[in-house]
Amino acid sequence: MSKKMMAEFFGTYWLVFGGCGSAILAAGVADVGIGWLGVSLAFGLTVLTMAFAVGHISGGHFNPAVTLGLVVGGRHPAGELLPYWAAQVLGAIAAAATLYVVFSGTADFQGVGGFASNGFGDASPEKYGMMSALVIEIVLTAFFLIIILGATSSGAPAGFAPIAIGLALTLIHLISIPVTNTSVNPARSTGMAIFAEGPALSQLWLFWIAPLVGGALGAVIWKVMTTDD
Repeated sequence: MSKKMMAEFFGTYWLVFGGCGSAILAAGVADVGIGWLGVSLAFGLTVLTMAFAVGHISGGHFNPAVTLGLVVGGRHPAGELLPYWAAQVLGAIAAAATLYVVFSGTADFQGVGGFASNGFGDASPEKYGMMSALVIEIVLTAFFLIIILGATSSGAPAGFAPIAIGLALTLIHLISIPVTNTSVNPARSTGMAIFAEGPALSQLWLFWIAPLVGGALGAVIWKVMTTDD
C-alpha cells in the first residue's frame, strides 16, 4: 500500500505541476506562449507519461473521481478509496506549493491571481455560470471514466491505455478550459485553490461534487453498456 500511495502522490504531483504549471508559467508568455492548446496537451502528457511510469504500481488514477469511478465499476477495492484520495490531494497540494515558490520568483511578482484555479461566474475564463460549470464537469468526467474503463478492459489492445487516456484528457481540456479552466479532478482543484486569490476556495465544492458524480455516472454507464470485466 505504501508504494501505491507514493505512486499516486507523485503521479498527481506531476499532473498538477505539469498541467497547471504550463498554464501559469508558459501559456501567456508574449509571442511564444503555448496558449490553451499547449495547456491541454500538457495535461494529457502528464497523465500519459505517469500512467506508463507508475500505472503498474497503483493503477495510475491521479484523480479522486477516477478512483471512485473504478470502485463503482468494480475495478478497484473500496477499502483503498480514502487512502488514494489522501495521496492524490497531498500530491496536488505539494505541486501547487512548488509552483507558488517558482511563480513568486518573478521580478514583478505582486500576487498569484487566479493561479490556474477552477471557477465559474467571474472566476470562469469566459464568465460561464454555475449551471454550465456543473453540467460540463459532470459530462466530461463521465466520458473520461467511460474511456478509462474501455481502454483498460480485456477487449482493448494491450499496452495502449495510457495513450487513449492521455488524449482523452487533452480533448477534455480543449473543450472546457473556457468554461471552468477544466477540473474533472477534485485533487487538482483543491491544490490550486489553496494558493489562489479570488473565489477559488469558496467555489471548490462544485469541483468535488461534479467530478465525483460524473465519475460514478460514467462507471454506471459502462457497466450497463458492456458485458466485459
